[in-house]
Amino acid sequence: MPFAQLVLGPPGSGKSTYCNGMHQFLSAIGRKCSIVNLDPANDNTSYTPALDVRDLVTLEEIMAEDKLGPNGAVLYALEEVEENFEWVKEGLESIGDDYVLFDCPGQVELFTHHSSLRNIFFQIQKLGYRLVVIHLVDSYALTLPSMYISALLLSLRAMLQMDLPHINVLTKIDNLSNYPPLPFNLAFYTEVQDLSYLLPHLKEESPRLANSKFDALNQAIVELVEDFGLVAFETLAVEDKKSMMSLLHVIDRAGGYAFGGAEGANDSIWQVAVREGLGTMDVRDVQERWLDVKDEWDEKERREWEEEAKAREEAGRRAMENQDGDEDLDMPLPPDSGVKVVRK
Repeated sequence: MPFAQLVLGPPGSGKSTYCNGMHQFLSAIGRKCSIVNLDPANDNTSYTPALDVRDLVTLEEIMAEDKLGPNGAVLYALEEVEENFEWVKEGLESIGDDYVLFDCPGQVELFTHHSSLRNIFFQIQKLGYRLVVIHLVDSYALTLPSMYISALLLSLRAMLQMDLPHINVLTKIDNLSNYPPLPFNLAFYTEVQDLSYLLPHLKEESPRLANSKFDALNQAIVELVEDFGLVAFETLAVEDKKSMMSLLHVIDRAGGYAFGGAEGANDSIWQVAVREGLGTMDVRDVQERWLDVKDEWDEKERREWEEEAKAREEAGRRAMENQDGDEDLDMPLPPDSGVKVVRK
């Protein structure tokens, strides 16, 4: 049974970067993986897709032929993909049983109230795929209460619309230290705790929001999110192996991933770690690593990388010396030297 991630998120949330990074990480731990580009506007990917929707339909063609703007053209393109799903099916069959990452368009309409993307996912599910939705949100949204509440509403609407196993992820968490300090610890935002504590900060953000006529609206919005009790966030720094491993462990549990025979007796250290859930990061670890003592952690990792580089360099030097020694043994000896070489 093949497994797949459906990577959603607004523009700039890091979908293509995530797909590229996750593809590299999965390949490093020995899991066969392919990327499918479902974004007709994504013509310059950092990865090589195994299946590219632009081979079926492109945004430029639709905009030129039907006189549509960019957003309308993307909606129309996804409707075309839905109508021609046989093309998607044939492409997935050519991929085989690889773990698949679907890089989806960034227009929020597609995963909040438009039905084409949802219908495509359900048809993929009928092919036997076990799907998990990965909804990405830029961690910059935490810096402004209004943006954070908007991200909560967007995540909640996507969860209700997609109706699939769903994981919300705060990306670029390693950039948070470059922004103004947050009024609460990271756990407040990832676990979506009592949002009423956020309302005073919402008033301080803008004079318009301080107007009393918004008080009832703001209170109703935070109560709506809390009443559903669905939204929570994982965190991700895509270039950090521990962060990627921790997120992948959560995804595997959500999708019911089971390791196959290809990942058995000869597991690498990373394969064993992912399977056993080793190295998973609690939100307090993330707070410490990327906010509280980021500089100290960066320095520690820099020293570790230098030591690893020296160890690799030393191992390579020794290998070259051993190779040179073997070559000396293979040199022809003079016929009258009286030395007899016995090889075992």
